[in-house]
This record gives sequence, C-alpha cells and structure tokens, in this order.
Amino acid sequence: MTTISHPVDHTELDRLIDELGRGANAWASMALHERATLLLRTRDTVRDNAAEWADTAIRIKQTPPSVHGEEWLVGPYITMATLTATAQTLTTLARGGNPVDGVPVGRAPGGRITLEVLPHGAQEALLLNGFIGEIWMPPGVGIDEVRATAGLAARRPTESGGVGLVLGAGNATLIGPLDALYQLVAHNRVSLLKLNPTFAELLPVYEKAFAPLIRHDILRIINGEGDVGEYITSHPQIGHVHITGSASTHDAIVWGRGTEGEHRRAAHTPLMAKPITSELGGVSPIIVVPGKWSDADLTYQAENVATQKLQNSGHNCIAGQAMIMSSAWPQRTQFLDAIRKVFDSLPPRGNWYPGSDGNMARAHHAYPGAERHGGRMLIEVGDSTSDELYRTEYFSPVLGHTTIPGVGADFLRNAVRFANDRLVGTLGASLIVAPHDRKAMGPAFTEAIADLRYGTIGINCWSATGYLAPVMPWGAFPGNTLDDVGSGIGVVHNARLIAGPERVVVNGPFRPFPRSWLGGEASMAPPMPWLVTSKANTSASKALTHYAAHPGWGRIPGVFKAILLP
Repeated sequence: MTTISHPVDHTELDRLIDELGRGANAWASMALHERATLLLRTRDTVRDNAAEWADTAIRIKQTPPSVHGEEWLVGPYITMATLTATAQTLTTLARGGNPVDGVPVGRAPGGRITLEVLPHGAQEALLLNGFIGEIWMPPGVGIDEVRATAGLAARRPTESGGVGLVLGAGNATLIGPLDALYQLVAHNRVSLLKLNPTFAELLPVYEKAFAPLIRHDILRIINGEGDVGEYITSHPQIGHVHITGSASTHDAIVWGRGTEGEHRRAAHTPLMAKPITSELGGVSPIIVVPGKWSDADLTYQAENVATQKLQNSGHNCIAGQAMIMSSAWPQRTQFLDAIRKVFDSLPPRGNWYPGSDGNMARAHHAYPGAERHGGRMLIEVGDSTSDELYRTEYFSPVLGHTTIPGVGADFLRNAVRFANDRLVGTLGASLIVAPHDRKAMGPAFTEAIADLRYGTIGINCWSATGYLAPVMPWGAFPGNTLDDVGSGIGVVHNARLIAGPERVVVNGPFRPFPRSWLGGEASMAPPMPWLVTSKANTSASKALTHYAAHPGWGRIPGVFKAILLP
C-alpha cells in the first residue's frame, strides 16, 4: 500500500502517478462484475474502520456529543451506501440491463422528463418514507436518450480514462473519497486524491478503509501543502482535475493568481488547459412560503432551518444562508422567534474550519446590528443594509433573512426571481411549504420550481438530503464556464450513472409522523435524525451505518428502535 503523509520530492510523486497509470490499464481490463465485487469488498473495509473514521473526524472538528452522529452519516454511512448503489449499477450493466430499468418516468414543465430514483428499493422506501427524489433532465431530452447513455463510461469499460487528480474538500470527510469513486466508475479514471490539510490526520484511516482500491493501484491518497498541489496539478500524466472547494481556488488553478491570472483570464489563455470539474458552493436560499402554521409546525420548521444552517457548524457548501420570507406573512415574527429559540437552545460549538472566525468578523462588520445567539449570527437584510450576505458565502454559522412581497404563487414567483438574480451560486436551494398551500397553487408551484435554477432543490427538506442519497447527481445547475465558474461544473455521486442531468428535486414531508397523517400527508417518517435538535442524532446515525454495511430487512428494526428510543 503506497501513500504519503507529508510533502515529498517530485520523484516520489512521479512514482505514485506511474503506479496509477498501471492501475488505469488494469481497471480497463477488469470486467464489470469484477468491479462490482471490488466495490463491495471496499464497503467491507469501510465498515471495519467506520468507528475510527467517525471518531477521528469528531476529534478533528471537536464535534459536540449531541451531534456526533453527523460524522457517522457524512462519512462511513453515505460512503457505504454509495458503494452498494454503484455496485448494483455495475451489476445491472454486466447482466445486460439498464440503470434506469424500473425507474418511474414523469414529466415536468418545459418539456422535461423526470426519473423518480428515490426511494431506491423497498427497504429505502421504508427508511425514507415520505421522501421522493427525482432527477430532472434538460428540456427536450427523452427517455430513449436517457436509456442510451445511462451508464456513462461503464458502458465502454475497456476504454481507459487515464489518471486524474482529486483535490479533496476540507469540511466533510466523505467528499474526497467519493469524488474519486465517481471518477473511477463514471469515467474509467483512476485518481490521486490529495487531502485537504484539515483532514491530514485521516490519511491512515483512509488507507485502511480503501485498501482494496489502493491494492489494485486505482487509488492513491496523499497529504501535502500547496507546492505538492501545484506540482501534481501540472503533471503531464494527470489528464483531469476535480476540485471541491472555493471558486477562488478553482480560478487560481485554471488562470493563476494575481495580475498574471487576471491577464490570462482576459486573454482566455488558461494556465492549466486540461479538463477540470468542480463543486464550489454558493449562497443557498431557504424560501419560506407563507401559510397558517400551528405552533408545532413553527417549531419543527425552525429546527429544519437551524439544521440547514448549523449542521457541521455551518461549514458546508450547501448550508442555508439567505432565508426569504413574505412581508405579508402574519406569522413571520413568530417563526423568527422559534428560530432564535432553537439557536439559543443548542450547545456551544466552535468554528473549527480555518478562516471561519474571520468570515464571522466580516459579517459583523457588514451588519453591526446582527443578533448573536450562542455564537450564531442572525442578520436581517433589507433595503437599508448591505447586500454582502447575498454575494458572500460565509461558510460559518451566519443566517440572513429578508422579506419580499406577495402571497401564494405570486410570492413564490418573486422568491424564485430573487434567488436566481440576487444570490451567488446555483448549487442548492430549499423551500418550505405546507401541503394545503402547495395544493392551492396548482401547476404554478411546479412551474416555479422549474424556473428555480439550482442543481438540487429540497422541498420541505434541506437540499443536502440529495447528498444523502447516492443515486442523486450532485452539482451546480448546468451552464457555468471556466470564465464564470459559479458553483462549479459537472456532477458527482449519481450512482445510476445518468448522463447530463439538469437538476435534482427532493420532496419531504412538511410534518413528521404522526402529525403528517393529520395534515393529509402519506408519510410515516419520524423527525429525521440529522436534525441538530434530534435526540437520536448519534444512535440513529450509528444504526444507519450498521445497516449500510450489509443492507437487509433484519437490520431495519434496529434503525427504527434507535430513532424512536434513543
């Protein structure tokens, strides 16, 4: 097993890349069913190292005990679920099937078709009861074209995609490894994964968790500072780069830094000409459609909003940052009070991600009247204040709120226009709407969703729910370019290997069970364990990880027991 844990000379890096070159040839000669077996073997080694993985992440982030489950979910759990789903796709292709076999096909405005990929099987339908996830294809793309291209490079397994570089994110521990996995299965490309310095301590854990891939020379994992990244980015044997991070880092790689970089951009002569894909975050909206909510509704949705902002202490590219409400909503003040109460009730949590304290200081400078709630900031943004919050991803526990006019469909259209035109980025958007109010809007509701230009849209759930589902593509809304990269180019996850998706739309229940039934929703989902207020945050996350290690009906009762009796 060959990895490095510190900056090394170029000879050592060259050797690792040479080994990957041989691994790329070996992968091209490996049959699809063998690839599926290898992924399931890797799932087993992730399972064997899941506790160390989660415990190391908890130590790095100093995660409070009440939300230790975050590091189980956004680590070994999703990783194992992704390995399972991807292996299923490869097995389907090996048997002559199609990854979209059995997927319900629907229609959306603008000549779009939809693929209902969530829930993924009967067991997931029970575990995520009430959640429905669709992939929306671009206008004019029909099911025949989807079927003809589903599988991506796995349809051409003998074609090698060469060696690529994955520059891992520094906020969630699964991102780098899963980005490398997607390169492997979707593009037949082996990867050199460079960890973000925040996760340098995880290198030996990853070595054990992904040992089968490392032994087959299709993955190498390294640490290193900027000099290492600069060398391998420009290495002639690296044919592709994928980065999860910031637009500024992306632009430094593509164009260079300072005045030289500006000149290169103006002349359209990039410093790095090789292909690059990316996921770069942005300012994510939370659109709150006005309605008549009960006190329980106000409390539950306040917990939903708080989770979107405060999970991982706000250090998420998909963290909700700009909440949009109606100036005509009588319950707006009550809802803000409910959010304040949740903010105040949560245990203290440090800003562990480098630079986040500076980001909060910047937010306070722009908004000196910002409210402080246990180390979290709540900011009202209006005509008389700066609009910096709309243009700056603070990547910290800073939540802004603003009002616009309208009720019902008029409000929603105004909110969609506001999000599209005023907020930076197109990665994810969330929307909260009571079933009665959604029904009252009729087709205008779905038409507004079609106009909302974001890669993942969560309706009555955080858009990050799409990240929890491996079958969902994850990336910015299409259309970004190297000159204006926005929230990035391309997608990852996408375990069914769907070519050219436009967006993902995930629908969740407005109320948890049993109140969901009283409100006319056919959902038996209890409050989700990933809520920052959930008493089952850790117990249920561990139970889900145990389930993902070997999915089966016999493990489902343990999940529900952990959720209901934490």
